[in-house]
Amino acid sequence: MAHPLMFSPDDPLLARVREIACALPSAAEKVSHGRPAFFTQKVFCYYGGSQRVDEHWIAHDAAILVRPDPGDDPALRQDPRFWVPAYLGPAGWLGIDLDAQTDWQEVAELIDASFRVTAPRRLVAELDAR
Repeated sequence: MAHPLMFSPDDPLLARVREIACALPSAAEKVSHGRPAFFTQKVFCYYGGSQRVDEHWIAHDAAILVRPDPGDDPALRQDPRFWVPAYLGPAGWLGIDLDAQTDWQEVAELIDASFRVTAPRRLVAELDAR
């Protein structure tokens, strides 16, 4: 059974994320578990997610989920803006909510780092050659 869509296709925050993610080499978008997912051979960014806190589910509908650069991971985990998403957290993923005050340069850097962690080396080399 397919998951229901958990996003609005005309969400302006999603449009900004889409612009950043789809500018990366060979990046594409698909819907996975009801949410937009950006991928090459593996997913490098999800838009929206959830978190389990004290047996309660918390929806983060305007957020990105990324795999941070291993060198940045410890500092990001100390930053209270970041949270560990359900299901993906054990694999090293982190989430950060987006809003009108979002630093889009930071979002681009997080998505870039996640791309570099998940993409094939040839695509990372292509990105570096740009």
